[in-house]
Amino acid sequence: MNADRLISFRAVSVDFDNRTALDDVSVLLDQKRIAVIGSNGSGKSTFARLLNGLASASRGEVRVHGIDPVRQGRLLRRRVGFIFSNPDSQIVMPTVAEDIAFTLRGRGLSRTEVDERVSRMIDTYGLSGHEDSPAHSLSGGQKQLLAMSSVLVGEPELIVADEPTALLDAANTRRISNHLLDHMPQQLVLVTHDLRLARRCDVVLWFDQGRLFRQGDPHTVIADYERNHA
Repeated sequence: MNADRLISFRAVSVDFDNRTALDDVSVLLDQKRIAVIGSNGSGKSTFARLLNGLASASRGEVRVHGIDPVRQGRLLRRRVGFIFSNPDSQIVMPTVAEDIAFTLRGRGLSRTEVDERVSRMIDTYGLSGHEDSPAHSLSGGQKQLLAMSSVLVGEPELIVADEPTALLDAANTRRISNHLLDHMPQQLVLVTHDLRLARRCDVVLWFDQGRLFRQGDPHTVIADYERNHA
């Protein structure tokens, strides 16, 4: 196991409103690309939100790269970036450049360092020419690229993407998924209903009714999942 990118769940359960959203999940993961699949309400998004402190375990122990999400929440949020399915949920500043730079506030960087990082993100993710554009005037695909840029500019060690292509057309789905799966050095946890994307990962976790039903080789697990949901 690679300790530097180890995700550890030990008998983790999460209760919401008198129901169990996640039930007794234990797993060790150090793969670079981790897919999470399952039906709506299966617990997969709850699992993802535990990784950066958006949800808390009711029972059990979570460790993300050695960090305790409960006691070290601020450090965890520096190390783990979260990409939502709807980019409007995480765009917070008026313009593209300002939104990317917002992530770097309070990090002790000089203005020159901030500008260099922002420019690099804009060039890398195809937003050149939109630096001063109103963020909410962008297309759906451009907004998702902005959301991704605003996360990646902080140089997190782990990216959690919860249905990042759910609202995109086919062309932008390819563009975003290629960035996430092929071009990022970071570890990725990808929650998705798109089994084509899940097949491109190193391991698949299949959640069902709040439990980790199965994990393993993507092609084997997904073949069983498709038979089960035929």
